[in-house]
Amino acid sequence: MTVESTPRIEELSREDIIAILARNRVGRIAFSMRDRVDIEPIHYVYSDGWLYGRTSHGAKLATVVRNRWVAFEVDEVHAINDWRSVVVHGAFYVLEPDEVSPSANAVWERALSLLRRLEPATFTDKDPVPHRDVLFRIAVQEASGRRMRPPE
Repeated sequence: MTVESTPRIEELSREDIIAILARNRVGRIAFSMRDRVDIEPIHYVYSDGWLYGRTSHGAKLATVVRNRWVAFEVDEVHAINDWRSVVVHGAFYVLEPDEVSPSANAVWERALSLLRRLEPATFTDKDPVPHRDVLFRIAVQEASGRRMRPPE
């Protein structure tokens, strides 16, 4: 019998990728403008092929509004040779309530409901981060994942 003595890297299944996105709440969004790439941590909720989050007005928002294509990563690290990582590529969309468009308003309400699972006071007088007043979602258009398994 041969005992594996080195860690192995494996591709994750689609089901594993979705499970990792669904059970985590903090990831990193990467975006680019001209020759500069930035990456920032964000809180998020995954639901039905979308990542929902909130941000504030500023350079990040101005950049992704001009260039919607972003990358997003979430990791689960148990040890140096025992981890899972998921990378998503997709388009970034700012969400706004819209009484004229019932479908746009429904998407905004859905995002708010999902984000209140993370922080029930979202968009209330007790909101701990009231400056994050822009809701968004990212379409999970491409997703890949890998894991490293420790030696057995």
